[in-house]
Amino acid sequence: MPIIKILPHPEYCPDGAELKAAPGTSICEALLENGIAIEHACDMSCACTTCHVIVREGLGSLNAAEETEEDLLDRAWGLEPNSRLSCQAYLAQQDLTVQIPKYSINHAKENH
Repeated sequence: MPIIKILPHPEYCPDGAELKAAPGTSICEALLENGIAIEHACDMSCACTTCHVIVREGLGSLNAAEETEEDLLDRAWGLEPNSRLSCQAYLAQQDLTVQIPKYSINHAKENH
């Protein structure tokens, strides 16, 4: 099973983490199943950007982003070329390193 290395995030994962998840699992599902409460305001239906992550290593092993995801990512805070919506990025066999951005669109709207 691939290992997902989560870089430290002050709110969701202060010390960082490493977790295993089965191929075919979305990054979002893997995080939630392992106690990392990443935001997912649309219940993983690809309708918001709150589960945005930056894939630092292993991006090429994930499924290709579909047009709906790419369109939504344009609204994500801290967008980078290797950004994905974690609810739409499915694991293959390769290990990943993932960073959860400091803010999401919800934080921006709430003036954090």
